[in-house]
Formats: sequence, structure tokens, C-alpha cells
Amino acid sequence: MRRTSQITLLAAAGALFAWAVVTQTHGQPKAADKLVGDGVADDTAAIQRLIDAGTGTVQLPRGVYRVTKPLVVDLDTVGFTSFEGHGTARLVMDGPGPALRFVGTHGGTADPPTVKPNVWDRQRAPTVDGLEIVGNHADANGVEAEGTMQLTLSRLVIRKTLHAVRLYKRNRNVIVSDCHLYENRGAGLFLDDVDLHQINVTGSHISYNAGGGIVSLKGNVRNLHITGCDIESNMAPAGKPAANVLIDGSGSEFGTAEVAITGCTIQHTRKAPGGANVRIRGRTNPVKDMPVVRQGHVTITGNVFSDVAVNVHLDGCRGVVVSGNTFWEGFEHNLLAEDCVGVVVGPNAMDRNPHYERFGNAREAKNTVAFHDCEDCTVTGLHLARAAGPAALTVENGKRFHVTGCTVLDSDFVGVMFKDTADSRLSNCVVRDDRPAAKNPVAVRVTGGRGNVVTDNVVAGACEVDPKAGIEARNHAGR
Repeated sequence: MRRTSQITLLAAAGALFAWAVVTQTHGQPKAADKLVGDGVADDTAAIQRLIDAGTGTVQLPRGVYRVTKPLVVDLDTVGFTSFEGHGTARLVMDGPGPALRFVGTHGGTADPPTVKPNVWDRQRAPTVDGLEIVGNHADANGVEAEGTMQLTLSRLVIRKTLHAVRLYKRNRNVIVSDCHLYENRGAGLFLDDVDLHQINVTGSHISYNAGGGIVSLKGNVRNLHITGCDIESNMAPAGKPAANVLIDGSGSEFGTAEVAITGCTIQHTRKAPGGANVRIRGRTNPVKDMPVVRQGHVTITGNVFSDVAVNVHLDGCRGVVVSGNTFWEGFEHNLLAEDCVGVVVGPNAMDRNPHYERFGNAREAKNTVAFHDCEDCTVTGLHLARAAGPAALTVENGKRFHVTGCTVLDSDFVGVMFKDTADSRLSNCVVRDDRPAAKNPVAVRVTGGRGNVVTDNVVAGACEVDPKAGIEARNHAGR
């Protein structure tokens, strides 16, 4: 006789508990597991039995469900599985490890021929939606996943855990959308030495996580898209230097590349020494015939950056485009690039807004742009106003730079400085300090290096170009 089964969760009137009943076609109960949902009783075993029953959807009615060890979803064993909390269910992890752990067997790529039949037939698209997860243990995590295909996390609130979401070993095609990853001790979203291609993070609020907002360490990560998110204050003032978005390929042969960070607000906090809004370390382990490997292919566009030590920090990267963003309150730098190749900086507004200076702290921001030990870079259309470093825009020990069509205004010291730089050009820029109190400003300074050209700029102040370092021609100076 063919039998079918289903799970029905019945909320009892006036009480915070539910029953999950596995029934057969003749309607008689096969087993009953009581979910208390009062935040006191241990609901681990009851929820795990729901998962292991292979019923597909685990719906948690309104309540607080305390668990003391990870709820493990072995996808190949139990089949397609989703959790639904409807915004009213809270899962409290009162033990070490993740509240939810998804384990799959997918070892292929995102290319359909590499996906084995059992992944499509039993494992694809595990989903968690509308659930709150709260950590109540020092080593509690929110959601972890390995070996999954098309993991989807949506409308979640995860807080007070170590890491809100941790992806490790191997996953493919992940979506994190409309989530609040908030006030966790580690990272909001942690790509932990993971082999992962295709991950979209959209419409989420990722804030007040002490170990970083979105963090990718080591691994082999490609096609990371961060779009339309609010990412704030993901660094502890007394902790290690962190970043709202940290991508660090050190220790990997692959690292993270093919990244788009678009349309986000990314900011805070200046109180964390060494903090950054976006920090990308692109150097990975040397591979055969390639002693220096820099990862990149990154687009950073349409974002709002403010209130950290360094707004965007690129270290050992290549093929990065920074364009169409607004920057302010970069207390050390708005943009710092070190040991990079092929960085293109387009039109960005880097302004010092008097409105923020009313509060005092903004006056301390240097807001500078600096390139150290970089080559083959282009800076065009940049608007940089009232920077307070040794120079508003510095290229030091650079090679083959093209700086053109930029506006550099009212710098406290030098406007544009080339130092020990070769074969580079500064042209068609406006570099002026027209403030009444300005005295003998230096618009451009070129020292050391060789083969540089400074031409066709509109300046206020001196153009100090060492003849051994380059030539100066057709620059209009005046007040």
C-alpha cells in the first residue's frame, strides 16, 4: 500500500508550543514530537526529527525555539529542505557551532554538466526564510553551509553569534538577500577559505559585526556581487583592524576576483584604528611561472563611503575600477593603493562638506588619495577638494601613470605630487588653492624619477618640476 506523509504544525491557543505530527494516508499518527517554543525547553531533538523525516518544509510558528547543538541538514539523505519562520520565529543557539548546518555533496562548478543527478534530485536550493537566529554561546554561529548548490538565505535576522553566515569548503550559486546580519562578534558574512563561484548579496543590512561585514579569506571566490546594501560599523574600536568589506586572498593560489560592489552605503567607524570601508588584498601565493600574482577584476561604483581610517584600500591588486562614488571623512586616506597594477580611478566626488565639520571630528580627516609602488594606472575626472595630507594626490614610486582632467582644490599642502615616479603624465587638470588665507601654494611638485610630463594644467601656485624628473609646459599659473 503506497503511503504519503506530511508535517502539520498546530499552534495551541494561549500557549507557546506546537505539535508536529507525521500522518499516513489513513490518518493515524505515526509519531508525535512536541515543539515547545517557549525559549526555555530544549527543542533540538524535536526540530532535528522534523528535518530527518524528509518532509521538505520545516515551518516554525511564532515562538522562541532553544537549541543546544547544530541542526544538521544532510541534503543527500533528507532531500530538498527549507525553513520558514514567517518573521515571527526565533531560534536561539545555546551551544557551540551553527544553529543551522547544511551539508551537500556538490563537487562540480556552476556549469550544468558538472552537477550530478542526485544534486538536482535531492539537494538543490536549500532555503532559510523569515527566521531570526540569536546566539547565546561564545562559539555559536548562525547558518553554515558546505557542498551546497543554490543556497538561498532571505529575510533573516541573525545577531549575537560569532559569525552570522559562514560558507566553507565548497559551495556554488549562493543568494543572500534582504537580511539583517547585525551585532555579531565575528563577521556578518564569512567566506571562510571557500571554493565558491556566483554569490549575490543584495538589499541587506550588515552592521555592527566586530570582525567585519562581508569577509572573504583565502579560498577561490569568483563572481561576488554586493549590491544595494547598507554596510556599517563592522569593526571594533578595540579589536584587530577590520573592514566593512574585506577581501583577502593571502595564502591562496586563487583568492577572490571578479567582484562588483555597487550602489551601497558603506561607512563607520573612525574609532577603529586601521579600519577601512573596502579593503582588498589581492596578492596570492605564487604559482608556476608566475612569481607575483595579483588578483582583481573589481568594480567599485555608485557607493557612498565615509567615516573610517581609509575609505578604499587596495593592496596588491590589478584591474580595479573605482568610479562614480562619493567619499568623505577618510581620516587617513579616501583612497590608498599599494603595489597595484592597472587601477582606473574615474569621476568620484571627494568633498569636505561643512555640514559635517560642525560636529568637529570631520575636521581631522585628511581625505587624500595616494598610490605607492603602483604602475599602469589612470586617474581621470576625479574631484578632490580640501585634502589635508602632504599632498592631496600622491604618486610615489610609480610608473606609467596618466592623471588627466581632474579637479584638485584648496589643498592644505601640495595639490599633486609625483615622487620617484617615471614615465607619467599630468595634464588638463585644475589644481588650485584660491582660499583667501592661502600663501604661496604649491600646485604640483615632481621630484625624483624620470620621463614625466606636466602640461596644459590650470594652476594657482607653483609647479615645482625637477628638470631631471620631467618637463613642464603650457601650465597657466595665476590667482
